Amino acid sequence: MSRAMQCRSCLPWGSWARLPRCPAGSRGTRSVAVCAAAVPGPAGRCLFRKILCTSSISLPRGCVRSLQGDSQESSAQPSSSRHGQSQLRNVASSGAIKKHQKSLSAWFSHQPNEERQFGPSFSLDAVHVDPVIRESSLEEILKPSPDLTIQNQLQQPRRKVISLHNLFDVDACGRQVKNVVLYGTVGTGKSTLIKKMVVDWCHGRLPRFELVIPFSCEDLSHSHAHVSLRRLITKKYQHLRDVVPVLEASNLRVLFILNGLERLNLDFRLAGTELCCDPNEPVPPSAIVVNLLRKYLLPEASIIVTTRPSAVRRIPGKYVGRYAEICGFSDTNLQKLYFQMRLSQPGCSGEESQDRASAEQENLVEMLSRNLERHNQITAACFLPSYCWLVCTTLHFLYFTRTVPPSQTLTGIYTSFLRLNFSGEVLDSADPTHISMMKYVAKTVGKLAYEGVMSRKTCFSEEDLRQCFEVEMKTESELNLLEVFRSDVFRFFLSPCVQPGKEHTFVFTIPAMQEYLAALYVVLGEKKTLAQRVGKELSEVIGKVSEDVAVVVNIVSKVLPLRFLPVLFNLLKIFPRYFSRVSGKDRDAIAHTMAEELFKEEDYYNDDVLDQINSSILGVEGPMRHPDEAPDDEVFELFPIFMGGILSRRNRAILEQLGCSIKNLAAFEIAQAMKKTVIRKGRKGLPPSELMDYLFFLHEFQNERFTAEAVRSLRAVNLSSVKMTPLKCSVLASVMSTTCHEVEELNLTSCNLDSGSLRTLFPVLLRCKALHLQLNSLGSDACKEIRDLLLHDKCVVSSLRLANNPVGEQGARYLAEALAGNRSLTQLSLLHTALGDPGAEAIAQHLAENQHLQELNLGYNSLTDAAALRVVEVAKRHETLDKVHLYFNDISEDGKRALDSLRMDRDGVRALVFLTAGTDVSDYWSHILNVVQRNLPFWDRERVRQHLALLLQDLESSRSQTANPWRKAKFLRVESEVKKMLGKLQDGSL
Repeated sequence: MSRAMQCRSCLPWGSWARLPRCPAGSRGTRSVAVCAAAVPGPAGRCLFRKILCTSSISLPRGCVRSLQGDSQESSAQPSSSRHGQSQLRNVASSGAIKKHQKSLSAWFSHQPNEERQFGPSFSLDAVHVDPVIRESSLEEILKPSPDLTIQNQLQQPRRKVISLHNLFDVDACGRQVKNVVLYGTVGTGKSTLIKKMVVDWCHGRLPRFELVIPFSCEDLSHSHAHVSLRRLITKKYQHLRDVVPVLEASNLRVLFILNGLERLNLDFRLAGTELCCDPNEPVPPSAIVVNLLRKYLLPEASIIVTTRPSAVRRIPGKYVGRYAEICGFSDTNLQKLYFQMRLSQPGCSGEESQDRASAEQENLVEMLSRNLERHNQITAACFLPSYCWLVCTTLHFLYFTRTVPPSQTLTGIYTSFLRLNFSGEVLDSADPTHISMMKYVAKTVGKLAYEGVMSRKTCFSEEDLRQCFEVEMKTESELNLLEVFRSDVFRFFLSPCVQPGKEHTFVFTIPAMQEYLAALYVVLGEKKTLAQRVGKELSEVIGKVSEDVAVVVNIVSKVLPLRFLPVLFNLLKIFPRYFSRVSGKDRDAIAHTMAEELFKEEDYYNDDVLDQINSSILGVEGPMRHPDEAPDDEVFELFPIFMGGILSRRNRAILEQLGCSIKNLAAFEIAQAMKKTVIRKGRKGLPPSELMDYLFFLHEFQNERFTAEAVRSLRAVNLSSVKMTPLKCSVLASVMSTTCHEVEELNLTSCNLDSGSLRTLFPVLLRCKALHLQLNSLGSDACKEIRDLLLHDKCVVSSLRLANNPVGEQGARYLAEALAGNRSLTQLSLLHTALGDPGAEAIAQHLAENQHLQELNLGYNSLTDAAALRVVEVAKRHETLDKVHLYFNDISEDGKRALDSLRMDRDGVRALVFLTAGTDVSDYWSHILNVVQRNLPFWDRERVRQHLALLLQDLESSRSQTANPWRKAKFLRVESEVKKMLGKLQDGSL
């Protein structure tokens, strides 16, 4: 009977709601088995006792005992003979097992490159949270599962929770368990759990077994030569060559670990696999595994097998002592504990001050915990430990990235995440096509994701799933593959929606994964019309047939005068070549899709994509949306960015390992086809958030030549009001560094900049002529960075605006030093920067050394007469300075009269203090009022009201002193504007 007929769901096709059961258990506080790996020694145990006590988790006694020490664990084993004990002592004294432990510990403690970003303090032995493991049975596995909805998950009967160290305890009938099958869907943490188990044994935390021998079933599947068990062990572990000969005689308590059984095709029939009890007899590796599980080979050895659910039935139930299912983090408290341990590691936040880093880490953990408590979609996603890893990695990328290496991109994080979960895996080892799991996902789930992006929806009904997965099913093999996918992989990508009223629909477990898979689907060229698919198949058939026939005809034509036949078959060969040229248009379509999605006008005024990702993980603070309130339109701005990121060389290399090949030529042609459109649209004035997305796209694309051409066309960069995190600053610096052209204007107003941001952007700021840094809380430390910038010999900054920053006296001293040595600055605005008289004095002292400044704004800085007059006296002697702004300062009537007496033709400088100039209206009255109106939201309203009242009084006084009707009319006009502004200010409408 075919596997498609033996499917455990026994449901008609299309019943997508009946899928492998997710772990039961509510998210409330309850007893949960948590085994967090401790640092060796008492200090490590104390550390994890503290972590567990602060996480409000109720622990079973067994787990507490395991944290306090494993000395109390039952170790009752059958007694051995005196001869065996003697041999065992000899083996132990030889140190072979100790060397084996050291070797295994070094190997299994090794972390992949993706983990190194968390700092040197992060390791598997130091930080680990065990997922929940529940005891199961073959009947439980084979019976149909209820609908996969949140309600049914919470209502499922609870199965017995069992710890990893108790898997080999006696069963319910009192029989000693020898064979354990540990199964779980993709992403539940099977491999990590086994790695932790091996490391525990190496450090003496698994005393039940005296020897642990792990095998990778993937490794065994690639070996086709006959080999004995003895040779297999010594080949993999040379330190055990003295131990293997006495494995049976010594009664050594041995544990074999077989990780990834789905990679092996096992045949337990005697006709398929003969019996073998001799460890020295060469047999196929699969036969060794079968006879170990039969207990015909080394019957006293214990065996733990890990596998995906679809392969559980490959082992007959009579050979299995216990089934256990890895249920992931089925409790919210486990998720919180994982995030707390991951994000609170020393060194996780880079090189910044420890106090600030610790505060930011605690804030992140707190925000994430609150979002989990709301039972949002992220709570359902973090049921899988692998998605908890993705959340932590993304947060680390968003918050703790001070510099962006060329290889570190958001697309790279998602690609590496998929490699960690799917690397080298085929969907079904028994299927002759051996299609990679990721390739199958890209073709099926990718299609669903793409159609959702195009129709701007994130929730999918069963009919949507049926259309994407089942419509094109034609063969038995395709049905079998679909059944394996449903059993092992479906839950990894799609989960039931938690929104009220949408419980029977599905959403992508992580929202950004929908856009990634949609991008992969398009870039791989899977989006084809019916004519394209038929043409491709026809081209392949004709190409293969024509080559074989042409060889035969060429031979026959040498004997028979059939000259026209070679011509005919040469014409047939033209069809594949012609089709390959036509299919090249697919790449133009990919480029067009990317460009159009990148510059969608309806998405112009959304938050930038990095802020959107941050909100999707940490949630949005504030009142929750009412269920009856119409939702906002879905936004898919990551889709084109992921398309560009997937085309980068590094991501294509990783996808090649996953069975998703993207050729260099295809990537080059897509880039060429996209270049003109992207650069042309990029030249247009984009809103700040959309421009940030464009720069992020260029960073993700990782094509330096393409980026250089695109950036060279950007003469003005306006990112005002974009929250420039360290990551965004690094992205901006990285993208702009591809060229060395001068930037006419860089607007970073209200971007939450600090001294670290300026340090990161230093190479970019050097090349900017007009630099807007208003409203950024830049203090004296930032002014020190600005001083270094202005004193740099390559600085081209001519206009610098620092209005509404707490520069202060010390900051003014740094800026004064910069003025003395700078050769490019012509305009400097220090409006409302808390300079005071000392700050103004510091600037006046160094102003004489400057030879290029033309305009200086010191308005709203609480300057008195002495400081204002001191600045003006220096300005009178300055060669180029002709305008000084001094309005909204504490200048008396005497000071006003002294400043009013200045004449441009005589003194060479004009001081802008009031709206009047003697008995006439100042030429700059509208400029002063516009400055007030623009900055009113950031100024003290009561003080502004007082200054406006003084300006009005001064206007009325000057009007009374003139008899010129034209001037009186001008005064009345300005007075009306000031009165209008005062009225709005009092009403609160301004």
